[in-house]
Amino acid sequence: MISRLLVANRGEIARRVFATCRRTGIGTVAVFADPDADAPHVAQADRAVRLPGASPALTYLNGRAIVAAALAAGADAVHPGYGFLAEDPGFARQVLAAGLTWVGPPPDAMDAMAFKTQARKRADGAGVPILPELDPTAVATFPVLIKASAGGGGRGMRAVFGPDELPAALASARREALAAFGDGTVFCEPLLTGARHVEVQVLADQAGSVWALTERDCSVQRRYAKVIEESPSAAVGPALRDRLLTAAATLARAVGYQGAGTVEFLLARTGEFYFLEFNTRLQVEHPVTECVHRLDLVALQLDIAQGLPLPERPPAAVGHAIEARLYAEDPADGFRPCGGRLHAFAVPDLDAQFSLRAEAGGSMPILRLDSGVEPGAMISPHYDAMLAKLIAWAPSRAAAARRLATGLAHAR
Repeated sequence: MISRLLVANRGEIARRVFATCRRTGIGTVAVFADPDADAPHVAQADRAVRLPGASPALTYLNGRAIVAAALAAGADAVHPGYGFLAEDPGFARQVLAAGLTWVGPPPDAMDAMAFKTQARKRADGAGVPILPELDPTAVATFPVLIKASAGGGGRGMRAVFGPDELPAALASARREALAAFGDGTVFCEPLLTGARHVEVQVLADQAGSVWALTERDCSVQRRYAKVIEESPSAAVGPALRDRLLTAAATLARAVGYQGAGTVEFLLARTGEFYFLEFNTRLQVEHPVTECVHRLDLVALQLDIAQGLPLPERPPAAVGHAIEARLYAEDPADGFRPCGGRLHAFAVPDLDAQFSLRAEAGGSMPILRLDSGVEPGAMISPHYDAMLAKLIAWAPSRAAAARRLATGLAHAR
């Protein structure tokens, strides 16, 4: 059983995992780079270990140093959060080799889904629909979308609408992919205009049971990065939902998955869907699934890592949840990330923080905040600019949207 957990991450996700640990009686260990010495996630943990330096490569991407920190702090398990090393099978193997419990999927399952081109082949072999892969040097029909084989978050992605645009777009995508992921491999696929981005949360235990939960719609994006997420999707009905969930569960079983993960799809206007990628970790938008299913996904991750079985079936979905991501950006500079002192951060009338919605099955809208910052924090230019997520749940989509809009309007 897990008695003390190190979170190999920072900010909002570290605080989110620590909140579940407090409720379940598990001790906590934070790691921190020098710019994060006074960060809320450090203060929230029972113990904290410094990772000297500021750059991600020296700190939150330094697997050897993080494993050493876990051992030095007496942790017996590691949760990777999301970002940084969360989808690195090499880091998972380092954790396991040190005799620690890895709160994540088996490294072999991570390997199977680590690169989009390889993941597409596995999905195709499992009978999950995929778009055709196009040779970037021999594209004949446009528009197409260039994608990085490694990584995500919109990096290395370019939409191309004609042959004259292709050479420069390929060169730019490869440079960005190489800088972001250390791998400049890219591929092309047909660009489906007007398609929606939907994804399915899966959970799988060590005994082979697999849950596929109500889909999330992540179609509101900017620069190919998600901004607004909701569950369920207004574009998905019961029959399509059954097909989506079945496809996600099928792929999870095909790769021997365990833990929490997300299978992402592109949903065409025709109602057909196509596999995009399998994220072998918890997603930023997991709170909307928690709200509609009345679940604690982090608690379930911890249970699975300890060998406990999933219940026979998940709670049915109730109502609607919408999440908005809040960023430190400069509107006068094209909404580019910016650092500096956070002088004020307040969202009035919250009902929950880092937790499930109150009164399961109730009728009153709920407003939840998952935040990585507090007033007075210094926002570092070294890390992602996301500050927090505001999530609203209500019995209907319209009521959830109103609650979220009101919460954002009154936030300071």
